[in-house]
Amino acid sequence: METGPRMPLTGARVLSGLRMSLHLAVALLLAVGTARMYVDEGSLWPGLAPVGLFVLLYAAGTVTEGRMRRTDTPVPAAARLGWLFAVTAVWGLLVLHHPDFAWLAFPLFFLHIHLLPLIWGLTAVVAITAVVVFALGHGADGLQVATVLGPSIGAVCAVVMALAYRTLRSENRAQQEALDELRRTREDLARTQREAGALAERERMARDIHDTLAQGFSSIVLMTRAAESDLVSGDSEAASERLDTVRRTAGENLDQARRLVRALQSEAAEDEPLLHGLRELCTRTERRAAAEGARLSVRLDVQGSPRVLGASASLALLRAAQSSLANVTQHARAGTAVITLSFLDDEVTLDVFDDGVGFDPHSARVADSAPVPAAEDGSGFGLQALAQRAEALGGTAEVESAPGEGTVVALRLPTPVDEGAPHV
Repeated sequence: METGPRMPLTGARVLSGLRMSLHLAVALLLAVGTARMYVDEGSLWPGLAPVGLFVLLYAAGTVTEGRMRRTDTPVPAAARLGWLFAVTAVWGLLVLHHPDFAWLAFPLFFLHIHLLPLIWGLTAVVAITAVVVFALGHGADGLQVATVLGPSIGAVCAVVMALAYRTLRSENRAQQEALDELRRTREDLARTQREAGALAERERMARDIHDTLAQGFSSIVLMTRAAESDLVSGDSEAASERLDTVRRTAGENLDQARRLVRALQSEAAEDEPLLHGLRELCTRTERRAAAEGARLSVRLDVQGSPRVLGASASLALLRAAQSSLANVTQHARAGTAVITLSFLDDEVTLDVFDDGVGFDPHSARVADSAPVPAAEDGSGFGLQALAQRAEALGGTAEVESAPGEGTVVALRLPTPVDEGAPHV
């Protein structure tokens, strides 16, 4: 009988082969002893009773051990020792009945070394060897050198094999534990990656909502307030123009929301052509500024030869321009804004310049790794989102400004990004 968990490793096949060899040796030696008993006595009775009892005990222990090993259930120590004692005692009865059963001692050596603590196992081997020598010495040939040397050498070989089996089994168990630890580590890593992926997706959605829907809703709120003021002052024509802007902006927001939903459903980024999106953005920004009573000129300047960019790069550039122009219309009080898209040899850059009031860039450091956190209402998220988008694509984002001197937001991305993805 064995203890410990099942070990589904390559070494386990070796251990299984050794166990099978042990069982075959027991069956063969028991058959030889039974045959010799029949030849010498001319009858199997009364020796058949201890032989049957030995077979039942050994088979019951082997079957029970195999079942518990397959279910990773350890064999209780009391059951293991009780079984070993019973098998050894019945073997002693067989030896008393006929001395040729003494050769069953060799698999018993193995069992005692394997199932008992080493010192007790070696003691049992010595005692069993003495019983074998005594039984063989009382045979017809009497006590001879071969009668002593044979069992002693057999005992030594059995001890060596049993110790090798114990070592192999211990190493196999250590390998199994290492594999279990590796499996747990891989499961933990996979769970961490899933959590990181979910967090990155939430951050991406937050950036997209801020750069699209939130900006449109902010414009709607401002236009609605301005329309209310116009109605109060009796300027119905201006109020109508502002409400028309609200209606168009709401429609654009609805389109943006549908695009975000489609992107989530298809697990793909928005594929709006970059240059077309930037031109539309310039037009919408001018129209909204005019509806708010401001005179803002926005133009797009493309430098270099436009080429195909990846979907991720195109989306990041478009969102950067949207966020930057939203800040221009809300805070800069500028008269002119210029989007410069430059296609260089190994990178693409986007610069958004305005001639507005400027600000202190130390309050929103994008160029380094310490962007300011967003406020509870969601404002202040744009610069942080811009830096995160650039970093995710291996690029950089910078803000240059000073009070009264305007602002420049610069985004630099390496190319190519997302080979084979949509068009510019």
